[in-house]
Amino acid sequence: MNVIIWDLDGTIINSEEGITKCVQYALRAHGIEEPDTEKLKCFIGPPLEPVFQEKYGMTEEEAWQSVLKYRERFDAKGAFECCLYDGVRETLCSLREKGYMLALASSKPEPACRRILAHFGLDVLFDEIAGSTLDGSVSTKQEVLNELFGRLGEDISRNEMCLIGDTKYDAAGAKAAGIRCIGVSYGFGTKEELLAAGAEAVCAEIREVESYLENNSLL
Repeated sequence: MNVIIWDLDGTIINSEEGITKCVQYALRAHGIEEPDTEKLKCFIGPPLEPVFQEKYGMTEEEAWQSVLKYRERFDAKGAFECCLYDGVRETLCSLREKGYMLALASSKPEPACRRILAHFGLDVLFDEIAGSTLDGSVSTKQEVLNELFGRLGEDISRNEMCLIGDTKYDAAGAKAAGIRCIGVSYGFGTKEELLAAGAEAVCAEIREVESYLENNSLL
C-alpha cells in the first residue's frame, strides 16, 4: 500500500491571510509595524522561531515569545482565516476511493492541523495526521516526517511513501527523510526552488498530482 503524505499550508489550504495577520500581531507586541504582508510570506512553511530571528534580528528568547504571541491570535481567530485550494477535496477523495493511505505532515502544531482539517471536513480522509509540537521539540519537516513514520509502523517502507508540498522546506525535508517529493507551484514556493531542493517534479495544479502519481509508478 502506498502512502501519500500531504503538507498543509500552501498545499491543501491557502493560509496566507491567517498567518500574515498573526505575524503582524506578534511583531506589534515588539513595537514593530509591518504593513507589507508580502514581506511576511517567508513565515509560511518553515518553523516560525528561526524566521523571527533571521528576518527581525530577535534573540532566541524574543523569537520564542513572538511564537507564543502568534499562537495567541492564531488559536482565537487566525486558524480559520484560510480556504481550500480548488480541487483539493476531489483529489483527496479520489485517492481514498482508490484505496491509498493519506497522511499529513506539517510544521504547523498538530492540534491546529487537526482543527483545520476538521473545520473543512477533511480529517476523516486521513489515516494519520502529524504536526509540530507546541514545545518546539519537533518542528522541522524532517522531524515531523520521522514522527509520522513511527506512527505508521515498520511494515510500510519509505519507498512506498511520497510527500506532496509547496516549498523547498518540504522537498529538502523529504529528501533528508529518505522519501520522494512531488512539488506544487500554486502555493508559496517556486518551481525552481522545489526542484533545487530535491523535488522530482512540480505540478501547477493539484489535479495534476494524481495523474503524475499514477504515471510514475506511485499509485
